[in-house]
Amino acid sequence: MTDETSKTLFHPFETGDLASPGTGSRVLFIGAEPGFRLPEGFAGELVLVQGFRPSFIDLERQGFQVLPEPEGTGFDLVLILAGRHRGRNEAWIAEAVRRVRPEGLIVVASSKRDGADALRRRMDKLVSLGGHLSKYHGVVFWFERPEGGFPEPDDAEALVEDRFHTAPGMFSHGRVDPGSRLLAAHLPDRIPGKVADFGAGWGYLSAVIAERAREGTVLHLYEADHASCAAARRNLAGHAERIGIDVFWRDAAREAPETSYDLVVMNPPFHATGRAADPAVGGAMIAAAARALRKGGTLLMVANVGLPYEAIVGGLFARHTELERAGGFKVISALR
Repeated sequence: MTDETSKTLFHPFETGDLASPGTGSRVLFIGAEPGFRLPEGFAGELVLVQGFRPSFIDLERQGFQVLPEPEGTGFDLVLILAGRHRGRNEAWIAEAVRRVRPEGLIVVASSKRDGADALRRRMDKLVSLGGHLSKYHGVVFWFERPEGGFPEPDDAEALVEDRFHTAPGMFSHGRVDPGSRLLAAHLPDRIPGKVADFGAGWGYLSAVIAERAREGTVLHLYEADHASCAAARRNLAGHAERIGIDVFWRDAAREAPETSYDLVVMNPPFHATGRAADPAVGGAMIAAAARALRKGGTLLMVANVGLPYEAIVGGLFARHTELERAGGFKVISALR
């Protein structure tokens, strides 16, 4: 998400096509990103919704009231900063319809490279749009709460392997990521002790660990996406009686775990909020794993073959080795 898309969202309030909310009005802002600027005269009481932990932290530091998931009803205005995931965008719009008051306004913006025009055309078939504008390489459109409600998206949830619940917007929604599957093949047959899954997503690797864990093993999942945390809890619920499982909504790179681990596994993200590969993101998680492991503990990770993580691992671990390279991925084992 770019600053320009936030500017697109507020553009109709600056042009006068939409009246800015006055003092006392309640505004829900779904998908809010740090650094946005309100137009002059925009006086509504803001409640922000941001489920990505790093952005949530940054917004709180800017002094806003922030929630990881939408709450409450009767809002006068709902703003939505849409992204590239069609199913999540439509789920957010359905959520907005449930939470805005009758005759309340919903305003949606997206960048053109994320399919803004296609999203507007789909919404135009479902509701009566009040208008739309193009600005800052994006599209913004708006409509009043429809009297008949809004249909739930068809792909609101996808079941993987008939047991894993996933939803649009999550990493590897609707399938097992091939990198994670490759890493799973290198997990020990019997896993004891304390184990952490950094960037756990909806819980695939943790489920494999849980299946192989000895009774009494402690398994901690760290995930920055709030919805993925909820899915992981659901997907691992069947293992909770045999081993200790906790799911933490945290940014593993910025919020240090309070436990020392015998094993850390991870399939780290390789980009920040944009599309370009950024090795620094994975590098920060490798450093966090090194800090979280006890002396003699092991890191098992998978990464795209083109990402230069070996130098980072070599500087933080006693030794490391590449276990396998296949399908554009590499599996690295490192001893603390």
